[in-house]
This record gives sequence, structure tokens and C-alpha cells, in this order.
Amino acid sequence: MSVPPPSPTHLLRSHSADASALFFSDDNERLYSGDASGRVVVTSTRSLRPIALWQAHTDSILGIQEWDTNIITHSRDHKLHVWTRLEDLPASERVGGSASLSDLPSPTLRYSMDVNALNYCRFSLLPSGSGALIALPNLVESSEADIWSLPDQNRIHASVGTQRTKSIFSSEGREGMKTGIIMSLHLYRTSPPVEGSSNDAGQLRLVCAYEDGSVSLRRFVGSGTSLETSIEGRGWEVIWRTKLHVESIMAMRVARDNSFALTVSADHIVGRHELTSSCEETTGVIHRTKHPKNGSIAIRDDGRVCAIGGWDGSVRLYSTKTLKPLGSLRYHKSGCQAVEFAHTEDLASNAIVDEDDELTVSERETRGRWLAVASKDHRVSLWTLMSFEKS
Repeated sequence: MSVPPPSPTHLLRSHSADASALFFSDDNERLYSGDASGRVVVTSTRSLRPIALWQAHTDSILGIQEWDTNIITHSRDHKLHVWTRLEDLPASERVGGSASLSDLPSPTLRYSMDVNALNYCRFSLLPSGSGALIALPNLVESSEADIWSLPDQNRIHASVGTQRTKSIFSSEGREGMKTGIIMSLHLYRTSPPVEGSSNDAGQLRLVCAYEDGSVSLRRFVGSGTSLETSIEGRGWEVIWRTKLHVESIMAMRVARDNSFALTVSADHIVGRHELTSSCEETTGVIHRTKHPKNGSIAIRDDGRVCAIGGWDGSVRLYSTKTLKPLGSLRYHKSGCQAVEFAHTEDLASNAIVDEDDELTVSERETRGRWLAVASKDHRVSLWTLMSFEKS
């Protein structure tokens, strides 16, 4: 007897435009979703009802992320906003949903940054003490990246990955952008610290995925001054550069421990890139699937399973090590623009919870196996996955 295909555990219908971005809070209490109209909805994962909603931008949301007591939103309207996160409610009051959508609270805007959003490239945030570093496409040249510090909004690294060999104002034109624009990027520090590095937090590194299907890994080795800043990409060197895809890279995701990255494209290839490799001639690993036209990807916290969202509305699960198929999720009729795993709950540390907490250990474990999918059909689906421990 054939096993019936799985169905979503829950469906969220809070959006009236294409759902384009997702983010789970670290404690899995909140699911953030953004859409093509610039609206952001915060959904309680206990009641599955909205607890906050606001018009964050005037164009499509590229990315959302909690940072300490803040919420960062990034949009195609060339703006990045930092909001003050709403205070958490006691466990007994977290269910939400008692008010209509129009009566839900919204966070307070703290400050904004002008950004270059021509790339459709989401920001990459690296928390650091009481502040953070944030990587974005360069304000002028979309094939380069800038790194800013928050909350002071100072640009500390400018034009990382510069490819220009002529002035942008030259009457003869310019050479450059050989890789095309940046499609996705990820900023991180090595851990443990690189031997000989003056920075106790480890060496700063940047992974960039490009329009021509290539990926590069760079490290900051210093600018020759006592300040950890750079201009025109100085002080940044390429560790390796590889090209696995024949089409533009549509999405890249880096494992939680920064050990590897996976890339997907309009072609049928999934590329695996080892970030711990120091070999300048690394070629990466090509995994050929039977399904082209992929637009989103997520990696589970343990780094063993990935979910790839297709333009056909299906989400396919794979082992990240072998790219062996683990199953497919089919509900949406339009392209899946974002996929996101809930965080794996540490049940040992969470065994003792608030007396008012109504979730059992089993319920918390189940919630930690959720996968959220955002689609062009305006809906967000939630799926409860198996553990895959024996797969």
C-alpha cells in the first residue's frame, strides 16, 4: 500500500502579497515573515496567530532577523531598518491573536540605512559583543561588498572584492564585474582564532556567490595599520574561487558552524563548498539533481539536512553530505521564495521551564522539527519533519 504524501501541519494566511522572507527567533517562539508589499508579520508559534504586524517597507522584503532587542528588516526599496523588538509576554499570555490584524502592535523604528538593493541580495549579520557587523552589496558597484558596524553605522570595510581595473568615470568604459553582481553573501569569523591573528575573536571572512555561478571565499589579513578597516578592498585576499553552476546562483546558505556552504541555481546543480579548506585551487563538489530551477535553500542546525525550494512550488529535502534525496513536500502551486528550519531545541537545558509554560518537552521537541515555507501564493506553510536520524 502506497504511503500518502505529507500535508502541511499548519497554513498561515496573514499575507496578501507574495511571501518572500522568513526567520525563526532563537527560542522558536516567533516566526517572522515578510512579503512583496513590504509588510512584516510576527506569528506566535504557540497559537499560530499573528502577534505583530506592520508596513516595514514600500517594496519586497529581502530579509528579516532578530538581533538582541532589535529587529532588522531589509527591502528592495533600498532601505535597511532597525526596529526595537516588542517586549516578550509571560508564557501564559503568549498565545496572541485576540486582536484583529489592524489592531496588532508594531515595533518602533530606531534608525535606517540607505543600501543598494539592485542585487536582490539579503544582508548578512555578525553579532559582536554589544554591537554587530553587517555585510551588504556596495552602494555603487553591485559586484562588491561593504561591511558596516552597528549601531554606529560606520563603514569599516569598503569595496571588498573589487574587480575594477579602470575608473568608473573613464570615457573608455571599464573592465570589471567579471563575475556579475553578488547574489548572496555570508560574513563570519573563524573559530578558534587563526594562529598569528591579532584578533582574539578570529579572522574575518566573507563568502560571496555571484551572477556568473561562481563562489569566492575571502579573508581580511589587515590593512597595514592598527585599525581593522579597509578601503577599495585592500587587506582582503582570496582564499579560493570556484565556479560550479552554469546559471546565476539564486540562493546560498552556510551551515551554522560555518564549515560549508550550499548553493542552488536555475540549473539542476547543488554546489557544496568547504569553508574550512585553505587550498587556493579547491573546486568544490557538484551534485547533480533531477530538479532544475531552484530559488531558496536552508540548512538544519545540525548541518545534516537541507531543504531546497523550487520554482515549481515543491520543497525537496536532501542529506547535505551526499545530497541523497530524503523526500519532497508538495502543497504550493507557485515558487517557494524562502525556506527556514526551526532551531533544534536543547531539551536538556529546557527540561526545567516556567511554571506557566504550557508546552511539554515533547511539544518543544516537535516544534524544533518544523520547516517553514514562504511562497508566491501568499501563504506560509509549516511542516513537521521526521528526525532523519536513521536516514
